Amino acid sequence: MTRHSATNMNPETKTCQNCKQNFVIEPEDFQFYEKIQVPPPTWCPGCRAIRRLSFWNEHNLYRATHHKTGKEIFSAYPKTSGAKLYDHDYWWSDGWDASEYARDYDFSKTFFEQFRELFYAVPWAALSIWHLNNSDYCNNGNRLKDCYLCFDADESENCFYGVGFRHCSNSFDFSEANYLESCYGLLSCDRCNQTFMSVESDDCQNVWFSRECYNCQNCFGCVNLRHKQYHIFNVPYTKEEYLEKIKEFNLGSYRALEAIQKQIYPFWLKHPFKYIHGHHNENVIGDYVYHAKNAKYCYQVIKDIKDLKYCERVVNGAADCYDYTHWGDNSELMYESIICGENCRQVKFSFECWPACEEVEYSAHCHSSTHLFGCVGLKKKSYCIFNKQYSREDFHKLREKIITHMNEKPFTDHRGRIYRYGEFFPLEISPFAYNETIAQDLFLLTKDAATQKGFRWRDPEAKEFKVTLGASDLPDHIRDVPEDILKETIGCLGCKKAYRILASELEFYKKFEISLPRLCHACRHQARIKLRNSPKWYLRQCMCDYQKYSNTIPHRHHETGPCSNQFHTTYALNRPEIVYCESCYNLEVN
Repeated sequence: MTRHSATNMNPETKTCQNCKQNFVIEPEDFQFYEKIQVPPPTWCPGCRAIRRLSFWNEHNLYRATHHKTGKEIFSAYPKTSGAKLYDHDYWWSDGWDASEYARDYDFSKTFFEQFRELFYAVPWAALSIWHLNNSDYCNNGNRLKDCYLCFDADESENCFYGVGFRHCSNSFDFSEANYLESCYGLLSCDRCNQTFMSVESDDCQNVWFSRECYNCQNCFGCVNLRHKQYHIFNVPYTKEEYLEKIKEFNLGSYRALEAIQKQIYPFWLKHPFKYIHGHHNENVIGDYVYHAKNAKYCYQVIKDIKDLKYCERVVNGAADCYDYTHWGDNSELMYESIICGENCRQVKFSFECWPACEEVEYSAHCHSSTHLFGCVGLKKKSYCIFNKQYSREDFHKLREKIITHMNEKPFTDHRGRIYRYGEFFPLEISPFAYNETIAQDLFLLTKDAATQKGFRWRDPEAKEFKVTLGASDLPDHIRDVPEDILKETIGCLGCKKAYRILASELEFYKKFEISLPRLCHACRHQARIKLRNSPKWYLRQCMCDYQKYSNTIPHRHHETGPCSNQFHTTYALNRPEIVYCESCYNLEVN
């Protein structure tokens, strides 16, 4: 077994290989690295996250060619990636075996040179899907029925343009949500019914344009309300007054909707924001963290999580993991891996390895396997290196030799960054350009900024869809929209690309009197996630008594001055929000 440095009992400051900024490795970090037998990282946590995220295309679909049949298929990978692709059914069939691509390790080359050759030689599944019914235009989905352009989704029906959701039905244009029914335009909302254009609100019904509202019904443009009904901009109304006022808003009109939307965010900014999006946590530094214990610098981790650090998008019972992105489901001791989960253990430096993988390193697209090193596309295999089968004893001997070789003959990328054992895959190996991945959503860059940082950028292929109607020429009111709008190809006001209105979509807009969108689904997604904070951390002091908001009741600290509580938050210092600690915030919600 390869041994690494003994646990360091003191913090150690290092300089990131990538951004050249200093970062600190704490004693608890050294303990984890010792436990899973890896060296300390040479990239800072932020750069490590971006490197992983650059291997994950969450919500883009491409037309590609089936490597076996030559037929056109939908794929998560663009044609320009160089990947060999099979459709889902054939890839999972017994018609081929990735062991056919097995090869010996060549000690005259670096490990990552050889892995890249194997990686692009073995066919991949074009989509990561399971049990889809009439949901052909979806990816990263399981048990979807009658869904369209939905991604990272599970157990849902009749949903359109959703990203990151579970157990939803008859809902459109939403992200990071669970248990929705007949909702539209939501971000980070759970258990809502007929709720529209709202964020971070749970257990709501007939709620519009609201933020941080819980268990509310019939509310419009509200902030920080609890167990309320018939409120407009936080002002209570009688039921009759409320219903009459809602009619006056005339939300079926696009012009009226635009006017309302211009009022919403300025009104939200007048009320405190809690420093963290989360609840039911213990010893947590992070954002969008719920029901977690001992989670530090984590982002979007949810439900029975414990002992995580530097993790993103991890759910359902994950424990004792570092630098782990997207999945969970009772996985543990995961490190520097992405899209790996469901009863996995000790998966390191890997992506798309699931379920029940154990002791897997530097592998991709492998499933239900154990003790793999540098493998691609294997299913139900053990003790394999570069897809070649070994005895248990020979596997461990060769693994040790390869690790030594990786350290003595490291790979150096085009920017001079050195990759020994312990580094995730070099960015050159990714089949994606930066702007095709979720890294662009969480760490937005312009094309110039991305290329200056050494990332690839790929301009989208020009589509040949002829625009038959400009978005600015759509009828203002939904009641005036004719059925033949379904035949039109509309030009997006944002990116100028073409989009369509589908029959189920039009039926939904008419039922709830919502004006037709003037942006394509991709631009609507980008507009929605702009309301979400990025996983960057800032040390701040509570702004209570900073003369930006008049508290509704006395706080304990008022006798001595501003609140002295400090916290790590994703709200940067130059942002306009009034950011409160949890105790001050809780005193101000109604």
